[in-house]
Amino acid sequence: LVLSIVAGARLSELSRRLAHAAVVRVMPNTPAQIGQGISVWTATSEVSPEQLEAARSILQACGTEVFVEDEDYLDMATALSGTGPAYVFLFMEALVDAGVHLGFPRRIAEQLVVETVKGSVAYYEWAPRHFARLRNLVTSPGGTSAAALYYLEKAGLCTALSGAIWAAYERSVELGRGKKRGPVESD
Repeated sequence: LVLSIVAGARLSELSRRLAHAAVVRVMPNTPAQIGQGISVWTATSEVSPEQLEAARSILQACGTEVFVEDEDYLDMATALSGTGPAYVFLFMEALVDAGVHLGFPRRIAEQLVVETVKGSVAYYEWAPRHFARLRNLVTSPGGTSAAALYYLEKAGLCTALSGAIWAAYERSVELGRGKKRGPVESD
């Protein structure tokens, strides 16, 4: 049994290049290193039920695992959850920098941001609801949250995130086709 975490590498290509029929393709994310990740995976039809269970056991040691029949979901998972920690860390970094700009020492701004993110995730897990409903619980009419969210919406935050995830998805598909790319050009 071969487990691959190569972004974009299709099962057929892995199987051919490795001359091995029983291949599992996995897209984990970096929190898997501490057992808190999520791995989306699929397998060739040659992987036996016993091998599937062995792969599942390995992936469960890394956090949550989601098996999918359709391999195309792995490119989507690469864009959403495989790359996801980068989005979260960038968002957290921006919040910390804003806190420092307000006047907080960086150490305190980091603590405020980390605890806010942890607490928000814990609250969602305690009371799973649509994220818009949870956001509305925090947002008073005419209040600070309403002002901040209005600004973020005007600035196109959701559109930018959607575009970034789509770009990551397209890049994962390109990698599967063997397309190499040079440095990203800036505008």
